[in-house]
Amino acid sequence: MGGFFGAVKKTDAVFDAFIGADYHSHLGTKRGGIAAYSPETGLQREIHNIENAPFRTKFEKVLDEMRGNAAISCISDTDPQPLIMVSKVGTYAICTIGVINNSQEILNEILGHGGYFDGMTGSKVNANELVAALINAKNSYVEGIRYAQERIVGTASVLLLTDRGTIIAARDKMGRLPVQIGKSDEGYCVSFESFAYKKLGYADVRELGPAEIVEISADGITQLSPPQKEMRICAFLWSYYGYPTSSYEGVNVEVMRCRNGEIFAENDAKSHDLRQIDYVGGVPDSGTPHAIGYANASKIPFARPYIKYTPTWSRSFMPVNQSERNKVAKMKLIPVHEFIEGKRLLLVDDSIVRGTQLKETVEFLYSHGAKAVHMRSACPPIMYGCKYLNFSRSSSDMDLITRRTMAELEGEEAVNHIEEYADSGTERGKKMRKAICDKFQFESLEFQSIDGLIEAIGLEPCKLCTYCWTGKE
Repeated sequence: MGGFFGAVKKTDAVFDAFIGADYHSHLGTKRGGIAAYSPETGLQREIHNIENAPFRTKFEKVLDEMRGNAAISCISDTDPQPLIMVSKVGTYAICTIGVINNSQEILNEILGHGGYFDGMTGSKVNANELVAALINAKNSYVEGIRYAQERIVGTASVLLLTDRGTIIAARDKMGRLPVQIGKSDEGYCVSFESFAYKKLGYADVRELGPAEIVEISADGITQLSPPQKEMRICAFLWSYYGYPTSSYEGVNVEVMRCRNGEIFAENDAKSHDLRQIDYVGGVPDSGTPHAIGYANASKIPFARPYIKYTPTWSRSFMPVNQSERNKVAKMKLIPVHEFIEGKRLLLVDDSIVRGTQLKETVEFLYSHGAKAVHMRSACPPIMYGCKYLNFSRSSSDMDLITRRTMAELEGEEAVNHIEEYADSGTERGKKMRKAICDKFQFESLEFQSIDGLIEAIGLEPCKLCTYCWTGKE
């Protein structure tokens, strides 16, 4: 995933861009960057690797070295950004969020017309440079962004910092990701997360609609291209990777998660005997509010049987080596013995993707004396790797614990019965759940239904992207 932030003010905007990006650190752990514009200096840019250090520590010196009344910043799990481009449409800095599935096709097309790239990330072309190349193929920013929206298969929301000292913001074509605008006495800002600018003294103005393009100055917002009506905002924003204090399309993340847990518990009680459960707990951190809602509705006490130690083992501070990553994951878990030993626990996770860390968590609880561990997933079974964002993306759907278990049960035929396996009321659904229980030593396992999740979000189903659960676009 990734997140971005931009500000245009009558005073210096670099500090706001610095804090704004730092407040997106939950969305990415590999790259961070800031670009600023001032009439005296022009466009400036700095990019750092943040895999083993927080964004803030890598960019503090920028506050002394960079100046500008307009600035953009970003956090990324993929390519270094922002990039600075010189083109016929203008000189600008660009950062993007999303994923391009037809990058090779676009690359071949541009190279075939005599274009070239030098922004290589490993063996791949930087996705920001691909987007910029599409923009540069037209005669204006608006024409270019529209062209990019049409050509890209996947998702791309864009921030451009122009050499006029303005910011051009565009939400991706289907509105899968949020782009929100705030206002203060000194100017305007644009952000993935709304709480990021509220902490800086901005107030909500509005969210961009799908495919909408605007230009932002210190004096106001100019719509360059109107939004389209159709929207498919990612439902996983609320279930997992959105920050608890965020709101998207008017729906707060923490409120949704608590409501989701309540709905889950009410439906779960119809098919499972919960009377022997001692405590309900969340698989930290985003699973906790789902678990609180579940506990409130079920009347089972909420407790934290273990705590994640993050002061020195933060999310970004993780070794590259997988075996060492697994060791660090275990080192983070500190048990609360009084809530584990001899207890029957029901844990609510935000989602179950591959199941690797969840297996280790359950083994950890049993090793400290848990009598039973029941598992609940706050979202439906993930059946498809996401092809629109960088979350739950897999080289193969067989990386997913659900699809892998289905194949073990029924071989190649299983793919023809995905809907049955997703449904706990069918024989196939029951067999898949039992097989996963046997693998991970769960006493029982259940997933939130797609209807329950949509009810918790509260938007019309046609406005939500649920592809990773249903396979429907």
